[in-house]
Amino acid sequence: MSATLIVLAAGQGTRMNSDLPKVLHQVAGAPLFAHALASGAALSPARTVLVAGHGIDRVREAAAELDPEITVVEQAEQLGTAHAVAQARPALEGATGDAVVLYGDTPFISGETLRRMAAARAEGHAVVVLGFEPVDPARYGRLVMEGDRLARIVEYKDASEAERAIGLCNSGVVMADAEALFDLIDAVGNDNASGEYYLTDIVAIANDKGLSCTAVTCPEAETMGVNTRGDLVRAEAVFQQAARSAALEDGVTLTAPETVFFSHDTVVGRDSVVEPNVVFGPGVSVESGATIRAFSHLEGCHVGNGAVIGPYARLRPGAELSNDVRVGNFVEIKSAQISDGAKVNHLSYIGDASIGAGTNVGAGTITCNYDGVFKHRTEIGERAFIGSDTMLVAPVSIGDEAMTASGSVITCDVPEGALALGRARQVNKDGLARRMFERLKSLKAKSTKQVK
Repeated sequence: MSATLIVLAAGQGTRMNSDLPKVLHQVAGAPLFAHALASGAALSPARTVLVAGHGIDRVREAAAELDPEITVVEQAEQLGTAHAVAQARPALEGATGDAVVLYGDTPFISGETLRRMAAARAEGHAVVVLGFEPVDPARYGRLVMEGDRLARIVEYKDASEAERAIGLCNSGVVMADAEALFDLIDAVGNDNASGEYYLTDIVAIANDKGLSCTAVTCPEAETMGVNTRGDLVRAEAVFQQAARSAALEDGVTLTAPETVFFSHDTVVGRDSVVEPNVVFGPGVSVESGATIRAFSHLEGCHVGNGAVIGPYARLRPGAELSNDVRVGNFVEIKSAQISDGAKVNHLSYIGDASIGAGTNVGAGTITCNYDGVFKHRTEIGERAFIGSDTMLVAPVSIGDEAMTASGSVITCDVPEGALALGRARQVNKDGLARRMFERLKSLKAKSTKQVK
């Protein structure tokens, strides 16, 4: 049976004090709503609808980058959660199976929790609500249960003292039959303290129709909402702690776990070692047995088995490093392919390039890839030796087992096995250094006397 995912992401997020829509603020390198989408992916949804409002153009652009199949619809007026879900109706015409409503500012609902909700639906419950028992129920809506039957949901503003004493609270996450969901929403009114159309009212409506409703519970941590900058900081900390624990469980050594920061999609193979103060941006995969040394920053790159990166290395998008590659201190690599066993160990920039297996790139080497308008490629063959402080002015190619002399500026292709020298001839002037210094010291002494 197919599933439908509806993610509510229309809130302005005024407490963020930001021009950026709240759901575009990031945790672990991904916008908040992307985490909700990742949770919903556990149900393999056939259709996904994102309900946006404030900053909809920016939300639509971000959604398209994640998945062009996501449909973004607008909630122009903020009239409540039932009204928000109703905006998805035209985009979901003909949808069947389960429909789940998630929230773009609630990033940590687990896939396992959603699967348990789907199991409850499969048992015959028309509406399944996700509940939790917080340490402090505060102003959450309460779930009023009668055995395993969910009788109703009461918003805090509308609850009696007895209802406020209930510890089981509403997360807002709802799963129901896709067709029945919109029929129930049609019957929702706004006769309440806020004058809004509450999605939670569908429970009472369903019960009045003789439909079965129940609740599934999850840990409070999964229901964490992000409404302020402080919440954002706490959400990041929650994600990082979980990611670090998962890495350790997967056989990765983190020598100082609290200083390593993962992205939402970081993959690190077993028996890899990650030293202190390493940051993984989005799109990084590291194969087994690699070592990422201290103070390195990786983004949009792949690191092969047994490679050693850093310390103080920067791998930018498009860096593809094969097995046993060595990338050392203060080296930056971008849009480049480094083949097996090649070394770029010191103070170099390699961009828009390919380096063959077994090649050694000396300290201070730069691929001069940009002419002010276009980017150009540098191709280096296998087992080549690039002397220290070589400037490779692209487009240029260096053949297999070729060599460049230290301090060279290489502007022409170098054939296989050749040595290229591209530097001025050295000339020594005997005694000139002493004479220059004596003259300069004399000028300085005269200048000092004039000032006095």
